[in-house]
Amino acid sequence: QVQLVESGGGLVQPGGSLRLSCAASGRFYSIYLMGWYRQAPGKQRELVATISSGGSANYVDSVKGRFTISRDNARNTVYLQMNSLKPDETAVYYCTVRITVASSDYWGQGTQVTVSS
Repeated sequence: QVQLVESGGGLVQPGGSLRLSCAASGRFYSIYLMGWYRQAPGKQRELVATISSGGSANYVDSVKGRFTISRDNARNTVYLQMNSLKPDETAVYYCTVRITVASSDYWGQGTQVTVSS
């Protein structure tokens, strides 16, 4: 089993920044892939960014240049630095990890990000 604990959500004004964190714990040696999804009210869950164990990152086009995903393998933690936030990025942000290339994904409980003036 893997447990994920997210933090860092909150209320921010348009154009502001937030940093999300997600710490993984459980019975594993390393984590193959870590990432963030988001789900806005009335919309489908959307992949935001992923990062491999080697540090290779991928982003959805809408956040490129504004969001940065990173990870600390020693702490089994993934981060999402979000800059220049927009109101339509208000959503619940979910952390996800995949322990091996063939394993199922584990999900965090979600953290609310609200972008509003």
